[in-house]
Amino acid sequence: MAAPNISTSAVRVRVLDFTRTPGARYRTDGPFSGEQFRDEILVEAYDRARAAGVALIVVLDGVAGYATSFLEEAFGGLARDRDQADVIARLQLVSTEEPELVGEVMEYMKEARLAKRTQRLGR
Repeated sequence: MAAPNISTSAVRVRVLDFTRTPGARYRTDGPFSGEQFRDEILVEAYDRARAAGVALIVVLDGVAGYATSFLEEAFGGLARDRDQADVIARLQLVSTEEPELVGEVMEYMKEARLAKRTQRLGR
């Protein structure tokens, strides 16, 4: 798989455009959940980026903070729902306010990928 082309264009998403106060994991947990962000924003943006062969840049800055459950459901869920290797390669996370979030989210996507493989192998 070739690396996504980011020199000409990219699909960009800012979590702040979704909400200033990200919630918990599921819609049933309350407003602005990771599930809602994934389903309403992230999946469509990823699909557009993949179809165009460009990167998906997600800016995490500008919000009040994140529950780990929000991040795992949104980004780990994307890795479970789509081509995990492509999601990991195509997604570029940006956080100047909390740079450690980038590594944290990458781990959620990698762990989701391993969990999906383990399920497929019947373990």
